Amino acid sequence: MSTLHRLAEAAGLQIDWEDALGAAQRVSDRSLAAILKALGYAADSPATIADSMARIAHDRDIACGFVSAVAGEALMLPSACGDPGPAELLLEDGSHRVIVVEAIDTGLRVPAIDTIGYHHLKLGAREISIAIAPPRCFSVEDAVGDRRLWGPAVQIGALRDDSASAFGDFGTLAHTARAFAKRGADAIAISPVHALFPADASRFSPYAPSTRLFLNILYADPALAGGTPAPAPAADLIDWEHAIPARLAALRHTYDHRSEAVHHEVAAHAAIGGDDLKRHARFDALHAHFFTQSGACGWQDWPAAYHDPHSAAVAQFAADHAEEVGFYLFLQWLAKCSLDAAQRAAIDAGMALGLIADLAVGMDAGGSHAWSRPDDLLTGLSIGAPPDLLGPDGQSWGITGFSPLALQRTGFAPFIATLRAALDHAGGIRIDHALGLRRLWVVPDGASSAEGAYLTMPMDDLFRLIALESHRARAVVIGEDLGTVPPGFRPAMDDKAMLGMRVLWFERDKQAGFLPAPAYSRHAVAMTGTHDLPTVAGWWQGRDIDWQWQLGRTSRAADEAADRAARADERTALWQTLIASGDAHGPQPATDNAGPVVDAALAFIGRTPSALAIVPMEDVVGVVEQPNLPGTMDEHPNWRRRMPAATDTLLDRPAVTARLAALNTQRNP
Repeated sequence: MSTLHRLAEAAGLQIDWEDALGAAQRVSDRSLAAILKALGYAADSPATIADSMARIAHDRDIACGFVSAVAGEALMLPSACGDPGPAELLLEDGSHRVIVVEAIDTGLRVPAIDTIGYHHLKLGAREISIAIAPPRCFSVEDAVGDRRLWGPAVQIGALRDDSASAFGDFGTLAHTARAFAKRGADAIAISPVHALFPADASRFSPYAPSTRLFLNILYADPALAGGTPAPAPAADLIDWEHAIPARLAALRHTYDHRSEAVHHEVAAHAAIGGDDLKRHARFDALHAHFFTQSGACGWQDWPAAYHDPHSAAVAQFAADHAEEVGFYLFLQWLAKCSLDAAQRAAIDAGMALGLIADLAVGMDAGGSHAWSRPDDLLTGLSIGAPPDLLGPDGQSWGITGFSPLALQRTGFAPFIATLRAALDHAGGIRIDHALGLRRLWVVPDGASSAEGAYLTMPMDDLFRLIALESHRARAVVIGEDLGTVPPGFRPAMDDKAMLGMRVLWFERDKQAGFLPAPAYSRHAVAMTGTHDLPTVAGWWQGRDIDWQWQLGRTSRAADEAADRAARADERTALWQTLIASGDAHGPQPATDNAGPVVDAALAFIGRTPSALAIVPMEDVVGVVEQPNLPGTMDEHPNWRRRMPAATDTLLDRPAVTARLAALNTQRNP
């Protein structure tokens, strides 16, 4: 093995990997060197490689500051973490006791700790943070026993109620939650609600946030502070370019006329949020200032004096623009109140879980988190995915994520804070691209996705922390395990009671036929689709094939005719599967008659033994177009489509009422 390859492996890069079709792949030396450089390990000569190997050894010693384990199991520490002998264990509840650390062949053995929580071990001169997790996550069975639950997945902006607003908000979400609870739903999966860049109306994708620690203020319900959203004409597509400035103007009017009681509540919220919230509000004010002045997209484009959040220039700006900073603090308070109200509405209406939050896989490198805490993140690298079944061209998402070394160095504090922010208002969490908990496909900035490599993440620690925070919040955990799934990942999820996703289109047998409903896992979420996939009606009509060839995207089919011929065969296979399950009857519907297929598909997913079924609202209603087409920006109206009517109105339609009645019957006969 070359010295470059030894360095790459020591840094956690996987040189050889297997793609979604099982073909062996190898990362080029050029890509390895570029990624290593971004990680801080120069590899352009034998001397720099030697220096980088020494740095990795030093970095591993720093990582001795944190360890996780399952309650009742012994902890293992590297020998470099200290000497064997008596050590003081300080428990989270304030109690302490002396334990004996033993030396064994593989390092140091710490006796099992039964108390779940975050503790500290004083081992000589070194203090080690210890996270003791339950064996598994909080589960659906913990919440409701053997009952099988269902709920819709919604895009918040797409929702409508009786008001004439340009897009749905947390108030609309509360309305939708009550409407679905009335029809038997026990959960409602929502699109990410992370903070975006409110001054830039072009950045409305929920999966490219500024930070995941705070909320998307555009969804704040002004009614909770005595305001009203700006009225807007009904439209099929959200006009974010005009809707965002109009919403901000309405919210600013609400802020300017806030009551004294609201003033005190915002101050109390700011005190709880502390320095992190203050820095985020300053970031939003600075971003609005420089974006308006020069179109600066991120903090890297600001004058250098403002790059450090602790600088005198930033402090002076905050003093000179106190009202602007105060406005963004107010909006974070209002957004939290609004989202909390939506969760209360769901639970009070009878839902067992209520909201299921969506945790995006990363954040924008020019955003609030990267400005406030740059050392938490991978710099110079974008997260993405190699070519796979979901994205045949591969993907580079233009976002960054946590550095595995930084997580170890900080005792995983940024990850824990991110989990808590997502679970603060929810009875469950969906972790986007959960495969990234084991390995991230990282791509050097400016390179194609094919020039990336897998970076190993501390999966065991991350899984234990998820179980611990799930246990504390009494929230179920769903992991998006779609794409190139590494061997052993799904069994590891099962072991932690982390629900995987079993999507109708991907659940096939070895002959590519659709699996019968009983073959779906109990410990998973059964789904007709996701926001990145065609709707049932769209798939039946071949709308995804229309987009595929219209945009010139890569296809496994030789040509468009072959693609459509293959879909015709798949339609027949799906209909036969639905007939065999007893959810469909009669001759196969024509391609322009998707209603019976949607009915049968929802009943089929309801019939599965999976503990939870989640159905996109697009399939509940039977619409053709999907919310997002991965790998596109302006070519497809991503995150802009609205529901055709208010949720109550849609659910009262006879076809939808019958569809949900069948789903309820199948879930709990």
